Amino acid sequence: MSSKDEIVDRRIVKSKRALKDSILALMQKKDFKDISITEIVQEADLNRGTFYKHYPYKEDLLNEIIDDVISDLIASYREPYKNRETFEVNKLTSHAIKVFEHVKKHANFYTLMVDSNGLPGFQYKLCDILKNLSMQDFDDHHDQDSPVNRELLSSYHSYAIFGMIIEWINGGFKYSSNYMAEQLLTIINRNQPAAVMRPRKFT
Repeated sequence: MSSKDEIVDRRIVKSKRALKDSILALMQKKDFKDISITEIVQEADLNRGTFYKHYPYKEDLLNEIIDDVISDLIASYREPYKNRETFEVNKLTSHAIKVFEHVKKHANFYTLMVDSNGLPGFQYKLCDILKNLSMQDFDDHHDQDSPVNRELLSSYHSYAIFGMIIEWINGGFKYSSNYMAEQLLTIINRNQPAAVMRPRKFT
């Protein structure tokens, strides 16, 4: 890639980031449906031409933000067992847990999530993502004679993590992401201290 192309790419990234920050800031003040493209570009200190160069509609901008957050959520969730043949819960460290770092990184987005008018339906989507990751990424390792339904167990774990995230957001992020990871690890170890799982290969 030429230096000219690199400069253009950096400008695109910078412009998109400004537009994304702009719409999230505006959504803290008013409903998405009431936000105009003019307001978005004024908040971002850009012009309408720049907006339309990247997005046909404001919905496309918001959808790209959601896609970015979901991709980063999946990567952060998988971080503790990425490239591992086995994943032993009792050897997990708080530093390996990246979900809370992810939430803090996207704090403006997640703050909107707890507002019923901010990102309707995303709370349920987040729980489904966490549940599906648990179901898809690991072979069925638990005792076949166990009366516990694996799908229900995955739902329990996903909603437990989700509950901690919501509590953290509602508390104004008063704890550090590392503290939240330590608390999650303590809870996990109390419930299943010797669990060993085999992650499936994923891309």
